[in-house]
Amino acid sequence: MKFRDLYVENSCHTLPVFATVDVLVAGGGAAGIAAAETAARSGNSVLLVEKYGFLGGAAVAGLSGTICGLFLASDVNSRPEQIVYGFTDKFYRELAKMDGVTAPQKYGKTWTVTHDSLVWREVAENLLEAAGANILYHSNIVGVIKDDRDYKGIVIDTKSGVAAIHAKVIIDATGDADLIYRSGYDYVMGDNGHIQNPTMIFRLGGVDVQAFLQEWGDDTISPAKITKQIEAACENDGYDLPRKKIWIFSTPRPNELLVNATRIVGRDGRELNVMLPRDHTEAEIVGRRQARAYASFLKKYVAGCENSFIDDTGVEVGVRQTRSIVGVACLTNQDVISHRKRTDGIAKCPWPIELHSGEKPKVEWIVDDYYEIPFGALVPVKGENILIAGRSLSAEHEAMASARVTAQCFQYGQAAGIAAGLAIKSNRAIRALAGEEIRFLMNKDNARME
Repeated sequence: MKFRDLYVENSCHTLPVFATVDVLVAGGGAAGIAAAETAARSGNSVLLVEKYGFLGGAAVAGLSGTICGLFLASDVNSRPEQIVYGFTDKFYRELAKMDGVTAPQKYGKTWTVTHDSLVWREVAENLLEAAGANILYHSNIVGVIKDDRDYKGIVIDTKSGVAAIHAKVIIDATGDADLIYRSGYDYVMGDNGHIQNPTMIFRLGGVDVQAFLQEWGDDTISPAKITKQIEAACENDGYDLPRKKIWIFSTPRPNELLVNATRIVGRDGRELNVMLPRDHTEAEIVGRRQARAYASFLKKYVAGCENSFIDDTGVEVGVRQTRSIVGVACLTNQDVISHRKRTDGIAKCPWPIELHSGEKPKVEWIVDDYYEIPFGALVPVKGENILIAGRSLSAEHEAMASARVTAQCFQYGQAAGIAAGLAIKSNRAIRALAGEEIRFLMNKDNARME
């Protein structure tokens, strides 16, 4: 069954209309938050629709927990150098004001910060309300409203029933290109269908963090001795710990660690495609059981964790990659490894290619440099009045493994919000906007792309 064919609506529908707005944002993750706040701040009526009762997407529901992509990687600098600003910096600073984010922590050749997921939700709501954007929680998007190529709105399903929302411009920030998919337009999935593994991140409470850090070291990536302990636990004590190189971060909360350790595949060893309901369900079950196994290992083997316990796992499995649109422009693997700069670039990215496929994550560093993502990667090659914001931008497989992280998703949202407002104000189609225009306006909004 082609599910998407069931949900494509004609604009002459007979559904009740819940709202008519200038800009509709589908999805309340990092990209959706930035898009809604930016579009509203320039005077547009904005409605953000979210399936949960909170904002944050993968950063909160998936408990990714870190803002990656803020800082340069380096072989020579011993201190973090922030190079991403704009909405990313605004959100980062608001988290800091509420003690909701850590100081930079070493991650291999670069740095990252860990946030408090509750503070994240509060900061997001505060920013959107201050900008005048409206939020609609507990609403599932089940269809699109369009004529030929022109998007007119979406169909939502709520506890009160089904209704339509009409908009001049729609920003698909679902992370999965759901609106493109439901329209029957083209998309790609990773490397010929092979996508990165999902993960189940968890918070570990009851930790003597100082004792842990003395044992672990100052790099959040596990030292060689921990990898050897994981291998020994599997060989000698019957542990099933498929990933031997794991990452653990301090959090803003006392006596707590954020653990990124699992590698989720099917119980029969197959790769899981979380766009398939059965695979997504299996990932959740396998992920929680794996989290228990890693927590048990840490409690038994690692100093400072003797009295530890799982605070919680993610509300849902952490999804790194699903559908990518076919865009007007495509971020290529070569763009990333050559550190390509461009006049139509709307986001800097210094984050490495971080590919989670197989037993050990592949990390290919971008040292003392960065590349830029083109505006056209947010514009579907088919369809009018719609933009993409978030990890479903147009990108090749390994490029996506770098460009998908939180700091950059904030920037995609800022760019999409600016573009939506400009299209409405100038009465132009999205694809008639030049990336150079968006870059100029982002720089006026503190993006510091120059």
